[in-house]
Amino acid sequence: MDFVSIRVITGDITRLVGFYEKVTGGQAVWATEDFAELRTPHATLAIGSRRTFPLFTPAAVGNVILEFLVADVDARFEQLQGVVEEFVQEPTTMPWGNRSLLFRDPDGNLVNFFTPVTPAAVEKFRYAAGGH
Repeated sequence: MDFVSIRVITGDITRLVGFYEKVTGGQAVWATEDFAELRTPHATLAIGSRRTFPLFTPAAVGNVILEFLVADVDARFEQLQGVVEEFVQEPTTMPWGNRSLLFRDPDGNLVNFFTPVTPAAVEKFRYAAGGH
């Protein structure tokens, strides 16, 4: 497992991405009009609009999602049965190419376990099967 990003959810993605580009000196990579990332050598700041929440389910609330790259999100889902009390989204392939499992930690924070599944997503994470 590798902790790779924090996602901030916002009502004004253009404003927030612009702000973080200015303060970091980085250039955002936009996957869709509702999702952008500022990548650093060790982690990524992902920024999503509130419009992305219907992709997760209406139960997704809050502004931050902790994200972990895992080798097999479906296998992790099975392993977490009986450990996680609330799954917000069972494994689902997202439009940007990751298979994603969303759940809450005991304090109610959102956690995303994901596995890149499309060629573009796999390349993005330089993913090697079994390497995480």
